[in-house]
Amino acid sequence: MPSSDPAPTLSLTGGPTPQLNAPTVQVALPLPLPQWFDYAPPPGEPPQAGMVGRRLRVPFGSRELVGVVAGIGVVADGGTLRTALDWIDAQPLLGGELWASLQWLARYTHAPLGEVVSTALPAPLRRGEAVPDTHRWGWQLTADGHAQRARLRAGTRPQRLGTLLAEGVVDEDVLDARMEDWRSAARALAKRGVVERIALDHQVPVAQASAGPPPNPEQAAAIAAITRATGFGAYLLDGVTGSGKTEVYLQAIVDCLARGRQALVLVPEIGLTPQTLARFRTRLGIPVHVLHSGLNDNERARVWAAASRGEAQVIVGTRSAIFTPLPNAGLIVVDEEHDGSYKQQDGIRYHARDFALVRAKALDVPVVLGSATPSLESLHNAQAGRYTHLRLKVRAGDARPPRVRVLDVRKRPLRDGLSPEVLQGIAEHLQAGHQVLVFKNRRGYAPVLLCHDCGWTAPCQRCDAPMTVHAGGRRLQCHHCGARQSAPLACPDCGSLALQPQGIGTERLEEHLVDAFADYPVIRIDRGTTSRRDALETQLATLGDRAGILVGTQILAKGHDLPKLTLVVVVGIDEGLFSADFRASEKLAQQLIQVAGRAGRATDPGEVWLQTHHPGHPLLETLVNGGYHAFADAELQQREAAGFPPFAHLALLRAESQQVEHANAMLSAVRGLIPDDAAVERYGPMPAPMPRRAGYQRTQLLLSAPARRPLHGVLDLITPQIHALPQARKVRWSLDVDPTDLY
Repeated sequence: MPSSDPAPTLSLTGGPTPQLNAPTVQVALPLPLPQWFDYAPPPGEPPQAGMVGRRLRVPFGSRELVGVVAGIGVVADGGTLRTALDWIDAQPLLGGELWASLQWLARYTHAPLGEVVSTALPAPLRRGEAVPDTHRWGWQLTADGHAQRARLRAGTRPQRLGTLLAEGVVDEDVLDARMEDWRSAARALAKRGVVERIALDHQVPVAQASAGPPPNPEQAAAIAAITRATGFGAYLLDGVTGSGKTEVYLQAIVDCLARGRQALVLVPEIGLTPQTLARFRTRLGIPVHVLHSGLNDNERARVWAAASRGEAQVIVGTRSAIFTPLPNAGLIVVDEEHDGSYKQQDGIRYHARDFALVRAKALDVPVVLGSATPSLESLHNAQAGRYTHLRLKVRAGDARPPRVRVLDVRKRPLRDGLSPEVLQGIAEHLQAGHQVLVFKNRRGYAPVLLCHDCGWTAPCQRCDAPMTVHAGGRRLQCHHCGARQSAPLACPDCGSLALQPQGIGTERLEEHLVDAFADYPVIRIDRGTTSRRDALETQLATLGDRAGILVGTQILAKGHDLPKLTLVVVVGIDEGLFSADFRASEKLAQQLIQVAGRAGRATDPGEVWLQTHHPGHPLLETLVNGGYHAFADAELQQREAAGFPPFAHLALLRAESQQVEHANAMLSAVRGLIPDDAAVERYGPMPAPMPRRAGYQRTQLLLSAPARRPLHGVLDLITPQIHALPQARKVRWSLDVDPTDLY
């Protein structure tokens, strides 16, 4: 990785005497300021290059902050210094490749290095706590516990945990693999003296490693291409749903482990981790460490520390896991690389997939980007020869592609969004003992509460958006700012009682399907039902292999293997066909292909039914007749003609203020900083597509260039000046390089 140029520094006044040409430590602090800060080091140790990457506590105004040494400098003649309070680390916490990669990320996103470091570290390390102990831990019955175990109530979690521990000491990773939510039961039993937690001196295998199925020729070719790599290489594993991409990952990881190296696997959603972890632990037979938002701060810090010491050999995590230290790196995998959740939408706006490529190059290891619907950026890179394109065109085993049927619902009676043909089809599949997925990417009961007499709709008082109806019409919630209120009993404008929920959400579909198919279980999967830890796994386990119905949002479209599922019904795709967002077609195509891929993954054939009022829409015709790649080829041609990514590079400056004049004034001043001869197009200031959100007026300035170099040249020039603008102090502003969402 290229070395970092020293950032501007600021000497803080407050030292007792001037220090002439005194060596200093330059500290990156978690502040929205672009400079580093000069301090005299804590007494007893003169500044030296080996201090870079160490954490220390420093005074900042009336506060104490935890920072990281970013460089060694010299205070200007006559300058005064404050002295850092104390060292936290005896040796650099950040160094080598990870430190260089974080510096690259700060330069690329034009964000303060201190904030980038703060984003990368687990919360306890950000707070200045010591790097945690990474002993393996297990649980066992106490001496009294063996006698008390028989008195535990049958069928309860404590009783099941006691039965597991009767076998002897059980590693925590083994418990993760064998029992859901065992930790709450362990804490309860520990308070009663029944069980105890002990440190393990060795790693207990999770299970006996199992052999996978023999790869088909396409899988074998992909595995060979990845495992014979001797250094960095980017591989786009482009496989239809059900083609066995996970098997390719696993065999590449087995090869990585055989060479004594570490593997990092990124998955887009916390909901994907249970199935992924179970399969990985069964196949690999070693502890698989996880990093996602469902863990508490201390658990995340322990995994981070275990990885930094080389003890964690396989790490599976969501977006932020890309910051995991990998001293013995051998492989990085990004599953569902197209997924929008890899992009951080606030704070430091990084893209985990793109940063994975940067880290893999710095570590000189292969990186595998897998998807059934690759992003247009990745397909473009593969076509340009920057990525090795590995295709898996057939489903693994005996599974066949699902049959797609487009249902024209014009002039057809719809009952809560479902046509008679769909209800009949659902009944037939249930009677055959199969499962059905009803997909609607809109949670809640209905999108709008409408007065049938005067046309009033329930608005959010803080956003330019209507409130969504929840709880069968009893509660209103804004999906943008989170505001909640009870639904009014009468129209606030005209007093009418004719208030009706308009439109369809997952709650309304669930209500109708429960009534229509009372003999079968109906399970709703959306953000409202999967917010708790392990909730998705529990919900899917509730259905098991029984005939039944899943109703859900895009959470169900990603990566889940449901062998009994034979029918997917997509309810209402029309809103995605006419969006103003230039990425809308790509997102809709990916969503349809992904959700369609849940059907017919085992021996039973699958069907996909798409309800629409626009059966002749070009996007649908292209997808049904030519598949995703036909759509992608056509869309790339349109993007190139229009000058949109990946044929252009964007940066979006957003400003928010309670007075729109302040936001516009700030962005107008920024626009004035850009030289007239810069090869960068400027659009704005203009209102954001949603002009008001959470009580703030929102405007934006979009910059576009045909290549990265001129765009970043302008951003390098103006970003320090933006921080100094008087107008910037009156607004909240952000810079998003390579934005995926212009809203």
